[in-house]
Amino acid sequence: MTATALPETMRAVVMRGPGDVVVEDVEVPRVVKPTDVVIKLAAACICGSDLWPYRGLEPVENRPMGHEYVGTIVEAGDEVETLKVGDFVIGSFMLSDGTCEICQAGYPSRCANAGHYTGSQAQYMRVELADGSLVAVPGGMPDDPDRIADYLAASDVLGTGWFAAVAAEAGPGKTIAVVGDGAVGLSAVLAAKTLGAERVIAFSRHEDRAALAREYGADVVIAERGEEGAAKVKELTGGYGAHGVVEAVGNQVSMDQAIASCRPGGYVGFVGVSHDQQIEGIGLFFSQVHLHGGPAPVRRFLPDLIKRIQADEIHPGRVFTTRIPLDAAAEGYKAMDERREIKVLLEV
Repeated sequence: MTATALPETMRAVVMRGPGDVVVEDVEVPRVVKPTDVVIKLAAACICGSDLWPYRGLEPVENRPMGHEYVGTIVEAGDEVETLKVGDFVIGSFMLSDGTCEICQAGYPSRCANAGHYTGSQAQYMRVELADGSLVAVPGGMPDDPDRIADYLAASDVLGTGWFAAVAAEAGPGKTIAVVGDGAVGLSAVLAAKTLGAERVIAFSRHEDRAALAREYGADVVIAERGEEGAAKVKELTGGYGAHGVVEAVGNQVSMDQAIASCRPGGYVGFVGVSHDQQIEGIGLFFSQVHLHGGPAPVRRFLPDLIKRIQADEIHPGRVFTTRIPLDAAAEGYKAMDERREIKVLLEV
């Protein structure tokens, strides 16, 4: 096992219960399995999905928080082969061995042998299955904090938005609509445009989010929601509906709106974590749309996303609308819950 000297304790974010976020001193994780690594985090962030337990919509009790991460390997198990201490790495929020049939088919987010990690809203984290889960960034850790933010976005919101756009079949000649103006939805706008979509339609009632959607490539921003929003999409597409629609929220209204906005034969890429969604059978039958989604296979896209970031083709880190110290995490949760910020970066 290779390692550098590590402290005994670190600062880490813990959600004790709904609305109750604290930053505590906890033990620094160490390598347990020979395929593990320990990462010293360069930056962390708060995810929109972290707000579900914060709002009491998921059970939570003393949960270490965080699943988006970039950092430097400071300890590696004896069986880690493709990575080494000192590598600056990005990983997905779902771990994978990279070798099972599901991984090989392009869905490492549903790896048959999926591993675990400690919370990433902390100074250090342990990651299992390092070879299959992490990607080393050529050139190492950048000095530019904006570039670090770009890489951090790739760990979840960009990778998830990218998968959503791919699932919605974004490409040349296509009209893609995006339901959801959170960080994932905005990243999906960026992805759809980067993948060559002819026209991208974003839904938003918030000018700061609409402005970032336009910066990321949205050609049209629609304020209407539900049936009215879907009707607007059809009006803009000659009555047909969009070729593809991204659903990036996870509730009933958003899914209904996504399906209603899509033309027959079109594609709905759904990546919003589902909360009490139900799809009425006969309506789905006659909509005749393709549904493809779930936990994004971010690891599949990371090498390409890293190249695009390094080439200055995309700047996903602009989705972070504020940066605060790790110890101020509770205020970051509150700001996102109240929609005062799109996404909060935690400086570690």
